[in-house]
Order: sequence, then C-alpha cells, then structure tokens
Amino acid sequence: MAELSINEQNSLKQTAQALADVAQVETLRHFRTSGLVADNKKQDAFDPVTVADRAAEIAMRDVLAEMRPQDAILGEEFGYSEGSSGLTWVLDPIDGTRGYISGTPTWGVLISVRDETGPFFGLIAQPYIGERFIGGLGEARMTGPHGEVVLKTRAARVLSQSIMLSTFPAIGTPIEKAAFGALKSKLQLTRYGMDCYGYALLAAGHVDLVVEAGLQAYDVQAPIAVVQAAGGVVTDWQGRPAHEGGRVLAAANAQVHAAALEILREAPEN
Repeated sequence: MAELSINEQNSLKQTAQALADVAQVETLRHFRTSGLVADNKKQDAFDPVTVADRAAEIAMRDVLAEMRPQDAILGEEFGYSEGSSGLTWVLDPIDGTRGYISGTPTWGVLISVRDETGPFFGLIAQPYIGERFIGGLGEARMTGPHGEVVLKTRAARVLSQSIMLSTFPAIGTPIEKAAFGALKSKLQLTRYGMDCYGYALLAAGHVDLVVEAGLQAYDVQAPIAVVQAAGGVVTDWQGRPAHEGGRVLAAANAQVHAAALEILREAPEN
C-alpha cells in the first residue's frame, strides 16, 4: 500500500462512514416491506436485484462524487468508473440480496478502498442490526447498539474443534462442493447462509473459518480488509490472493488456514 498522510487516511475513513450512512437509509427504506420486488439478473439461475440495491449504490456514488471525486469506483450494480488518484472504492450495496428479500438480517453493505496491491480498508455494515465492522488503516473494531469492541480473530485450534460459516451448498460446482464436504467432515460445526455477516463474525472471534466459491471482487474486498485487520488470513483455495473473488478461504489464524488449505487445494481449478 502506498504511504497515505493522516489527513488522507481520515478522509477515507470519514467517507466510508458517510457511504454506510446513505446506504443504510436506502436499504432500510425497502427492507421487510410488502411491495418489495426482486428482478432476476440471470436466465439460468436466480440472481436477484432490487430497487434497494440500485438506490443504495446510486446514493453511495453521489457521496463519492462530492467527497472523493478523484477516486475510481467499482460497484456491483453500475460497474466501473475511472478515477485519477490510484485508489478505487469497491461497493456492494447489498451483499446477500437473497437474504434481504427473505427478511433475514445477515445481508450487509460492503465498502472498501483498494490500490494496485489490493484492499487496505474495509467496512461491513448491517443496517438493520446497526452494526459496523471496520478494518484497516490502524483500525479493527465493531460499533453497534451494544457499544464498541476491538475485533480480534480466534486463537489457533484443531479442525475438529473449529466452526465454519458458508453460503454453501447453494453456491459452487460439484468439484467445489466435494472439497467443501471433505473439509466440513473434519470440523466441529458448519452453519450456512450467512453472506457477508460470516466474515464479520470471523473477525469478531466467534468462528474459525469462512469458505466460499463463485465470488466477485465486490463480494470479498471489504471482508478481506476487515478480517486481515483483525488478525485473520484470507486467500483463494491455492493460498494465493483472493482480491478478485472466485474461491475464498478466510481463516482466524495461520494454523487453521494451513489445515483447511491442505484439504481445499486438492480441488482442481478447471
């Protein structure tokens, strides 16, 4: 990461909070309302998008146009916009739209900043619960209705005592599901359907692993920054950077990461 002045760091942090503020308004405006309609982005699968997804991203882009017009933007709904600063805001206005339209509170707003080396600051916000998980630029903390806590991942433990969260089995190829199942068989507990909130719980020290596949850059860059700031490790299933998505292995520490990676890396890439 390039060296940033204190003023620049504070600008990025303040902007991220402002983005979360406007996304909160737009997402809660439609959450658990009877008139909410989901359009399908794909013909061969269900990939929903709602008016809330689009409105939240538009609102965040408007904030960036005012506060950080020099930065590039990559958003799930409206794609890439050029910038001149070398920094890019990566936005997912609702990560977990399936959960959002189902009324569950595990969806979130993902906001991150990256340079040419990858994401270095991220925020995972859950507007309905009122929690924000912040990581990078010297911070690793969660704020919410019950106060503020420091984010710190779990200490090392063997796989047989570990807990994993995932969006599986709904996502993944047969090969990926087989590798996931091989890892699952070694663990104490696996829970499903957590979307981005799983990474927040990993950063907060409640679970040991999050394993996913089929992700996009906007799905994972904020979680990477938050988990790493809390002491965790995030790579793909071969131990390489996972900034662009795909198969993702997030672990509480290097030891549990190595143990899980030994199993997952057996999955052929093609």
